[in-house]
Amino acid sequence: MNASSTYGLSSQARNLQWLLTDLVEEVPGVNSVAVVSSDGLLLLSSDPVAPDTPAAAPAPARPRGPRGASADLATIVSGLGSLTTGAAALMDGGSVKQTMVAMEHGSVFVMSISDGSLLGVHATPDCDMSVVAYHMALFVGRAGHVLTPEVRSELRQSMENTP
Repeated sequence: MNASSTYGLSSQARNLQWLLTDLVEEVPGVNSVAVVSSDGLLLLSSDPVAPDTPAAAPAPARPRGPRGASADLATIVSGLGSLTTGAAALMDGGSVKQTMVAMEHGSVFVMSISDGSLLGVHATPDCDMSVVAYHMALFVGRAGHVLTPEVRSELRQSMENTP
């Protein structure tokens, strides 16, 4: 969902999109962000406008994300969330608050949102992990009470209607 696709959304849904865009633009090293529902569906994405769109400027050189597709990041976030929840249950560890995967060419962070949804971030390998985690926690704190069933449904519908 990009800025042009927020037309017609409720103020709560637009606020969530603004928070997500702010996370990508304000936190150094963040490549992309996705919010995934508890059932694994993409609700929000930071994917930029496609390069073949006339309004888009050439994309800056950066490490390639999970094939650049919001659906891929959503799948990874949902899978990691499910895997870590299962591991926590097997270990009697309680609920999972955050998962971090450090790779040679990047990092993936997953943080739980109060309603069972997940916030996922794909970042560069040289990002400051504590800064990324801090800003993710801010997003979760601000978004948790706004992500009602009605807003989730609205966001899901909006993502389905996005070309």
